[in-house]
Amino acid sequence: MEPVRILRSEGVEPVVFYANSNIHPAEEYARRLATLREWAADADVEVVEGAYDPEAWEATAGRIGDAAEAKFGVIANEEGDLEEEALFGANPVGGDLGRPSSSKSTVLDEGGASPAPTEGRTTARRAREARCRACYRLRFEEAAHYAREHGFAALGTTLSVSPYQYTRIIREELERACAREGIKACFADYRPFYDEATRRSREGGMYRQNYCGCRFSDAEAAAERVVNLASGWNHEIQEMMGGMGINAIDSLRGNRLMLRGVGLNEKELEILGVKYAGE
Repeated sequence: MEPVRILRSEGVEPVVFYANSNIHPAEEYARRLATLREWAADADVEVVEGAYDPEAWEATAGRIGDAAEAKFGVIANEEGDLEEEALFGANPVGGDLGRPSSSKSTVLDEGGASPAPTEGRTTARRAREARCRACYRLRFEEAAHYAREHGFAALGTTLSVSPYQYTRIIREELERACAREGIKACFADYRPFYDEATRRSREGGMYRQNYCGCRFSDAEAAAERVVNLASGWNHEIQEMMGGMGINAIDSLRGNRLMLRGVGLNEKELEILGVKYAGE
C-alpha cells in the first residue's frame, strides 16, 4: 500500500507482479492473492500473477531450509537485519519504474552491495539467511525476466517494507536479478513506512497474515508466539508475586497458603500444593 502511494507521488505508475511460489499452503496463496486483487481493484493498480510453482521453490529454498532445520530445528527470533547491517547508497525510486517504456534500460553494477557483518550472526541465523536468499533469488529472477520480456525498464520490490525481512539481502538479490536481465533495479527502503502500512491495512479490514509465507516461517512464527506468550506470563506472574510480597520463586515454598489456582484440575492443584481460587 505505502510503496504504491510513494511511487505514484513520484510520478510512477507501478504494476504489481505477484511472484510467491514460497507461500504454503495453496489456500494461503489464494487468500493473499484475493486480498491483493480486491485492494488493487479499488486502488486501480494492475496485478500480474506469476506462476505458482511450489516444486521449484522446494528444490531451491526448501532444500536449504530442510538442511537447516535438520541441524538447528526451528530457527526462531532470527528475522530482520542486525543493527550493524546498514544499507549503503539505497537507490531512490526513479520515474522509469512502472509501465513499459521505450527508454533504454540501465544495467546496475552489482559490486555496490554492502558486505555482510559477522558480529552477532549465529550459525543458525546464517542458515536462515541462506534459505531466504534462495527464496528472494527465485522470485526476483522470475519477476525480472517477466519485466524484460514485457518491455519494463526497471524492477522494484515491496519486500523492503517489512522490518522482519533481510533488507540487505533483498537489495543484493534484486540488483543481481536485474543485472542478469539487463534492466534497472530500483531498490527503496520502505521500512520507515511499515507502521503506516499496518495501520491502513487494518483500517481497511484487509487480511493480514501472521507469518512470512513458507512452511518454515509458519513454524518459526508459531514458536516465536509461544516464546512471547511465556515471556508475558512470566512478567504477569512476577507482578502478582510482588503484590503478594513474594520476591522470588523460591519464596513460594513458604507462601503456598497465599496462592490460589485458577483453571487447574484437582491433580494439578495437588501437585502445586495450592488451593482453588475462592477457597
